[in-house]
Amino acid sequence: MNFFEKIGAVVLSVYSYIVDVTALFFDTIAWLIIGPVKRKSAKRAGIFYQMVFVGAGSLIITCFVAFFTGIVIAMQSAYQLGKFGANIYVAPMVAVSLARELAPVLTALVVAGRVGAAIAAELGTMKVSEQIEALETMALNPIRYLVVPRFLALLIMLPCLTILADIVGIFGGFLVGVFNLKLDPYRYMTFTFKYMAWKDVWTGLVKSVTFAVVISMIGCYMGLKARGGAEGVGRATTLSVVTSFILIILFDCILTGIFFFANQ
Repeated sequence: MNFFEKIGAVVLSVYSYIVDVTALFFDTIAWLIIGPVKRKSAKRAGIFYQMVFVGAGSLIITCFVAFFTGIVIAMQSAYQLGKFGANIYVAPMVAVSLARELAPVLTALVVAGRVGAAIAAELGTMKVSEQIEALETMALNPIRYLVVPRFLALLIMLPCLTILADIVGIFGGFLVGVFNLKLDPYRYMTFTFKYMAWKDVWTGLVKSVTFAVVISMIGCYMGLKARGGAEGVGRATTLSVVTSFILIILFDCILTGIFFFANQ
């Protein structure tokens, strides 16, 4: 196979991958709409279980990452702003940076590494052990029973984790501002809310919803397509995490560009 044939094979593989993931997404949306009408919606217990797994299970590490991210932003901003005697502007710098960009992206990366990998591994194990074929034999749709609960759980819990990351990160910056930079606490919070608009929060939430779709679809797709026993499950898990990371950064860039030009 020469160079151009390899390029063509990669392009066709990526195209097929995009088509398959898109088809899985629309099948999931279809079950969300049609399921309740036909009284075949996903089980509430399964959805709540996945919500606890995504939300409560990712809570500590999300807070840890957000807290120290807020501290780092505050210290780095203070180093530059202090040259101009503008340390008070550390407050809006931390808040806006977290709300628009860092909180949704870092939270999504944490969840992709933890939850996305778990989804791919779990579904991959079910696939190679023929449990999914057993569901189909019993006339139970795998998308309804396996994909929809995980999709809904991520769609609900990732924005919640993002909001929590905003709050914890701002608190981390607040501690630096008050105890290290000796800023007045009331003035710090006043400047935070003066320069932080609702559109900053909504921008982050839109990103988090998009990332939730990416993580759930990639994790489920990789798991359902796993082949080759334990080695195949490991490969699917690795591909799920790596692909999710790449797409999170890609969609973040796209959405940032859209919101930037929309505000012009």
